[in-house]
Amino acid sequence: MHYPVLVPTITNKFKLMIPYEYRDITVPSGYKTNGANIPRVFWQIIPPFKPKYLPAILVHDYLCDKEEYHKADAYFKEILYGIEVSARTKAMVLAVKMYHKIKYGVR
Repeated sequence: MHYPVLVPTITNKFKLMIPYEYRDITVPSGYKTNGANIPRVFWQIIPPFKPKYLPAILVHDYLCDKEEYHKADAYFKEILYGIEVSARTKAMVLAVKMYHKIKYGVR
């Protein structure tokens, strides 16, 4: 697993400095992600800016911006479980699936 080169911005986002490739997608340099959209009350359990999770978050956000929610969720799970399989990563996978189901009707 290689990690993306990201720098924080003054608008609380991360900017990708060089293209990041995963499977059949390339996230272009300059792409910005805000990390994980997690309500502050849950940050102790699932920290939104934990660097080791950024590859999954970056790919997920990019695919969601392209409205490819099924692929985004599948790759998110695949990348996260490649990093670690834990109660935390399982909760993250479940949370994004539930969010997409509720907000966009994704099954």
